[in-house]
Amino acid sequence: MRIAFLGLGIMGKPMAENLVKAGHELSVWNRTPGKKVDGARSAATPKDAAKDVDIVWLCVSDTAAVEQTLFGKDGAIESLKPGAIVVDSSTILPGASAKFAERVRQKGGDFVDAPVTGSKVGAQSAQLIFIVGAKQETFDKLQPLFLAMGKSAVRVGENGKGLAAKLSMNLMIALTFEGFAEALVLAKKQDVDLEPLMSLINQSMVRSGVVDYKAQFVLSRDFSANFPMRLMHKDIHLMLEAARQQGVKLPALETVDRIYEDAKKQGYSEMDYAATLMTLEKLAGVA
Repeated sequence: MRIAFLGLGIMGKPMAENLVKAGHELSVWNRTPGKKVDGARSAATPKDAAKDVDIVWLCVSDTAAVEQTLFGKDGAIESLKPGAIVVDSSTILPGASAKFAERVRQKGGDFVDAPVTGSKVGAQSAQLIFIVGAKQETFDKLQPLFLAMGKSAVRVGENGKGLAAKLSMNLMIALTFEGFAEALVLAKKQDVDLEPLMSLINQSMVRSGVVDYKAQFVLSRDFSANFPMRLMHKDIHLMLEAARQQGVKLPALETVDRIYEDAKKQGYSEMDYAATLMTLEKLAGVA
């Protein structure tokens, strides 16, 4: 397929690279100049990238970036051909995505929200999971592309439902990790050896995928970004806004948000979100 891939950040670049490896013809664009993908044409603008393609795939930072990339000056919509599919793997508010979908359909295209889970490692190894809001027939058309970049794709429902599910999943990730981090801090404060503690965790019902993945980095004090804290914090704000719109209370997440605010003030925003552990350690006097 001919694909325009827009956004070559921590997730987008390896996703685009895997599409090239799968034999697809790519044009790529990034807001910050200089990033390239071997085997792909580098475009000057989203409009240029989207010319004569079948699929426009986005993976950018936030709602404003999606809107600007699609509908701003030299946006992809200006060269979108009838029948083309726009796929957005950015994590934004479901309501905003639904509005973008309608604008794309008015231009004769189709729209899919397909946020991902799997972090940087999953993007590099083509092991992402796509969480999809789309028409069934559109979802079916995209299966070869999902499988070029990931291990599975799950259609949750129509437009916006993929994002709604993604926000709920990220809420669980944020809360699960903070529970793990708080448990480690309390244990350290009481002089508990973390090695037997981790053995207990791994043998019991408190074991989780989040802990399995993050423990190796936390215990080695490696807080380099797999999923940058600033992006998880952005997602937390999306969760809280979605909850406000739906009249849902999220008291635990509101508390976690305050920890992230403290971590931001301490300069941890570009580190992995696991670096909130250091904020909790400082508060407890065990840093």
